[in-house]
Amino acid sequence: MRTVSDIFTQIFRNLWAHKLRSFLTMFGIAWGVGSLLLLVGVGEGFRSGNKRELAEFGRDIMFIFPGRAPAVVGSMNSARPYLLTYQDYLDIHQEAPHVRNACPLLSRNDLHEVSEFANASGEILGVEPQLNEISYLPLKEGRWLNEMDLAQRRNVIVLGNELLKTLFPGRPAVGSFVLLNGLRFEVVGSMPHLGRGDNMWLNMRGYIPFPVMAMSFPIKGENHQNSISFVEYQPRVTAEHELAQKDVHKIIGRNHGFDPNDQSAFDEWDSIQESQMVGTIFDVMNMFLGAVGMVTLALGAIGVINIMLVAVSERTREIGLRKALGATNRSILFHFFLEGLLLTLGSGLIGMGLAAALMAALGTVRGPGGFDPPKLVPMSAMLAIGSLTLAGVAAGLYPARKAAMLQPVEALRQE
Repeated sequence: MRTVSDIFTQIFRNLWAHKLRSFLTMFGIAWGVGSLLLLVGVGEGFRSGNKRELAEFGRDIMFIFPGRAPAVVGSMNSARPYLLTYQDYLDIHQEAPHVRNACPLLSRNDLHEVSEFANASGEILGVEPQLNEISYLPLKEGRWLNEMDLAQRRNVIVLGNELLKTLFPGRPAVGSFVLLNGLRFEVVGSMPHLGRGDNMWLNMRGYIPFPVMAMSFPIKGENHQNSISFVEYQPRVTAEHELAQKDVHKIIGRNHGFDPNDQSAFDEWDSIQESQMVGTIFDVMNMFLGAVGMVTLALGAIGVINIMLVAVSERTREIGLRKALGATNRSILFHFFLEGLLLTLGSGLIGMGLAAALMAALGTVRGPGGFDPPKLVPMSAMLAIGSLTLAGVAAGLYPARKAAMLQPVEALRQE
């Protein structure tokens, strides 16, 4: 134990004797580690922010909207508009083998909402109860729509957070009433704030039973009988989203008399495909940021190797003196191994600590919607610290071994 203690005492004494050189070595290591972790952390922040935004819509959700079907395949000049109907939804729900769940939606933005305290103009959606199994629709108080609301065509409504604040500022809403274009609706539930920051469109929504919406507030215009705004659905499993999409295309094409293989005839959004595309972009971005970080790390390693080679080479006379006093090659190499390990590993941990502190400070700053604060990636930290530690230790052991192999007299002659 005394021998190890003596070795550490000598190591610290030597580092203090060469303060500037030791500082530059430690700075190079800490800079390389910190830079790599920050670059990779920024990429991870973007990735997690995108996942969070998509998760706020729901899991594995897909949409099909009214579109334009060309009379001649591929020629949009001959296209005619078509509307989705409630029958389209029923056929998707009953006949599509790869669709797990589906919901029809009727949307109106021109209804006037009035409470006893204020009035508003949000988006009112006519939905069926299964929508909250597809989309992310948590409740803050009250309840969600149920099958009895549909069967009895009850005038009930669930309010989004901003619509709730506008119509009932600082007052309880559940059990109160709202007028929609003069029709009285009871508030049975409300939702917390969805999204991040000042996101409004998800929160300025009200949800009422689909049959009530279809009867009282159908879509305006000619030939809109039984038409709906869009259908939201989920594949049976994530990997089958393309098969579910093909099932839906076949049904819509059949019902509206056009070729379901003509992709230009469909207006749709697939959150799974979107997530995969964005994931690919972030994978490339992470590779780029990682490559930049590795270059920074390599430059730091070169500086460490250079300093360690010079530092140990200058101590050849010290090694010769130790050998003359009876030190073995093994004890000399162990001394320089500990010195290199302490210098590089300690500096790497300092760099990681500084990077983690900076990321934590950035975590208190509100970023844009699709960005989360940088996150420390443990694997990157291990890679950075391990590679620089290995480089530093190897750079110190090589000249030390070379000097230790010399005869004491030859080592003492070295300048």
